[in-house]
Amino acid sequence: MSWWESLDIAVFYWINTGWSNPVFDVLLPLFREKLLWAPFYLFILAFVLQNCPYSKALPVLLGLVLTVGLSDFTSSTIVKKNVQRVRPCNDPEMQAMAIQRISCGSGYSFTSSHAANHFAVAMYLGLLFGRLGSWVRPALMSWASLIALSQVYVGVHYPGDILCGALLGLIIGWGVFSLGKITGWRRSVG
Repeated sequence: MSWWESLDIAVFYWINTGWSNPVFDVLLPLFREKLLWAPFYLFILAFVLQNCPYSKALPVLLGLVLTVGLSDFTSSTIVKKNVQRVRPCNDPEMQAMAIQRISCGSGYSFTSSHAANHFAVAMYLGLLFGRLGSWVRPALMSWASLIALSQVYVGVHYPGDILCGALLGLIIGWGVFSLGKITGWRRSVG
């Protein structure tokens, strides 16, 4: 086992079992639920539609769809299917000591698509709307970090999965924002 794997497993156990408490046991599994995120996404949609005319809102929303689509496709279809890392909750050696707080699923672990998708959205929206206040970017990154960390806490991802997923998402969010800037469609919103 490499030093990276050893560190990844040690940090996984530290978060998954060491942080264990009744409050996190209730709250952190919720951060995986799409219904919890729905109000945030509806707020973003309403904010864009309220503050931008249709000709300006459409590029923002299309950019957001492109960001999530690229992130999810890259993580789920390209990376996971080629790396094929077994989730900790499906690894017999890890199951004995890890706490599984949700059903595991059968997919692969590396990279975390939850982390990739949410960090991609956080980067894209942070670059797009960060000028609205100094709190916007830290709030978006904190939101994405909480969702990513919850993946380790519930036992479905290793920390390395979420770190690499976050990096992938940040690159894609920045790339889509930059593509919009280069091609001119992003100029319509700021």
